[in-house]
Amino acid sequence: MLKKIRTELLEIAFEDGGSIHSPAVLLLHGWPDAPRGWEHLAARLQTEGWRTVIPYIRGSGQTRFLSEETPRVGAGVALAQDALDLADGLGIDRFAVVGHDWGARAAYTMAALFPERITTISALALAYQPGGRFHVPSFEQSRRFWYQWFQCIEGGAEKVQEDPCGFARIQWDTWSPSGWFDEAEFSRTAQSFLNPDWVPITLNSYRSRWMKGEAWDARYDDHQRKLEAIERVSIPTLMIQGADDRCDAPSQSEGKERYFMAGYRRMLLDGVGHFPHRESPDRVADAIVLHLQEKASR
Repeated sequence: MLKKIRTELLEIAFEDGGSIHSPAVLLLHGWPDAPRGWEHLAARLQTEGWRTVIPYIRGSGQTRFLSEETPRVGAGVALAQDALDLADGLGIDRFAVVGHDWGARAAYTMAALFPERITTISALALAYQPGGRFHVPSFEQSRRFWYQWFQCIEGGAEKVQEDPCGFARIQWDTWSPSGWFDEAEFSRTAQSFLNPDWVPITLNSYRSRWMKGEAWDARYDDHQRKLEAIERVSIPTLMIQGADDRCDAPSQSEGKERYFMAGYRRMLLDGVGHFPHRESPDRVADAIVLHLQEKASR
């Protein structure tokens, strides 16, 4: 059921399923995607006795900023604070987080900054980055990141503004082996990209990683400083990546165990690309349910 709740900065639209008396799992979608990508996993979690809360992240779907004056910041600390504000508004004290892509970044960030609130995290497609730091990657990974560099030139940013759905479609077409979605599914998901803040948030998220002078919100200064000093995470973590991910190379997520003090399991899925929960929904659901059952009651 689609609901809305107001926080300090946003009116967040979210799907809420399962009993409000059940342990909660917050599912955070990535870029470019929408809550509908979690439909299979949410149904499975509800059957297993979990409550699922699935927001449209800032700039997506029916989520809206309350003020035109609020900087349109797409940083991980902003996404993490939005998720925490949603949980606060719903009266949820402790919860598990499942995140894909941008949602995975938010999950790692929440585990680092708010460990007392998080029971477990499950991160899909995106490797952990200690301190939330971005480093220019290898030539091979930089080639995969063309879409990020493209947004860092003014002409590229203008092209994204002119056709946001077309830009998103390129990523769907190229980040995974072909055949994992149909036209109807992309069309329904792409409605989320028509939010007037989708482009500003997209551009801010990527441009600010590599360029100075992009919009920022001083509300997140303390969180950002704290995050940059944190190398290790104290929350049990499951990381799922497609072995054929053509955006984030699987090598990006290798050798991260030393950063996780409460356990870390990395799972590679053969024949799967950047959208594991959509491409292999049963295997992903099985792994996440097992992770929650083993770890969330700690």
